[in-house]
Amino acid sequence: MKTIIQTDKAPAPIGPYNQAVLAGNVLYTSGQIAIDPQSGELVLDDIQAESHLVMKNLKAVLAAAGMDFENVVKTSIFLKDMDNFQAVNSVYSEYFSEDTAPARETVQVAKLPKDVNVEISMVAIKA
Repeated sequence: MKTIIQTDKAPAPIGPYNQAVLAGNVLYTSGQIAIDPQSGELVLDDIQAESHLVMKNLKAVLAAAGMDFENVVKTSIFLKDMDNFQAVNSVYSEYFSEDTAPARETVQVAKLPKDVNVEISMVAIKA
């Protein structure tokens, strides 16, 4: 059985998908981009501000499922430009401690939705 997770504290989906799906005790988040959930506007001022908003949106989705970053076991980071790796990684490290950080891959892609610079998705386990 699956449970659809939705919150108005993160951007509404821009297509036929949900913010997250809880299957048993495993949460699968959709990729989040830097859309301000209140205004619906993209925040592309700089890569660090963009990355912080992506992480805040993911935090809101996790919270709607009764979880936080400690529950995350896997992340996927998609970058428009791998030259932004260090800046995104610096922001990302503010949300996870090294000793309990999840598994992760980071890949450069040709294009992302709404021409953003970063998109991140997560898998989390509810204990």
